[in-house]
Amino acid sequence: MRPAPLRSLVVALLLAIPAALHAQLGIGIGAVAPEVMVETLDGRAVSLASAYKGRPAVIEFWATWCSNCKALEPRIEAAQRTHGAAVAFIGVAVSMNQSVERVKRYTAEHLKGFTHVYDKKGDAVGEFDVPATSYVVVLDKNGKVVYTGLGGDQDINAAITKALR
Repeated sequence: MRPAPLRSLVVALLLAIPAALHAQLGIGIGAVAPEVMVETLDGRAVSLASAYKGRPAVIEFWATWCSNCKALEPRIEAAQRTHGAAVAFIGVAVSMNQSVERVKRYTAEHLKGFTHVYDKKGDAVGEFDVPATSYVVVLDKNGKVVYTGLGGDQDINAAITKALR
């Protein structure tokens, strides 16, 4: 097994940053989402943009071991049940301290209805300037960032409302 990329280690270390600073981290509001390659859970290279092209999207950078991700899960699943037909929900599993097999096992029971990808090389983490796991980016239909947030108590429905305007 290859060691996790350095930027994945940085993501884990940033978990300790105070919440007030989170709004200043990550991809900027108004930025256009970067084009980045990830892998499907069966190992095929795909463009992350192919999962949402032409419609609003909720992208969560998460890990099976992330307590904030688990706390956010009911909110993000409820939003998916409400908006799933109009909004793409994409789970980007970071590669630090987990394997694609562990991600497959977890997603068989959780986050159903999402498109799941694996950021094996950390390219998506780097391109989206992800500060930590449980980081959510919401895009409008043109791929423009309308919301970013971090932690287990994000108001995903309010963020989606911004994307649907």
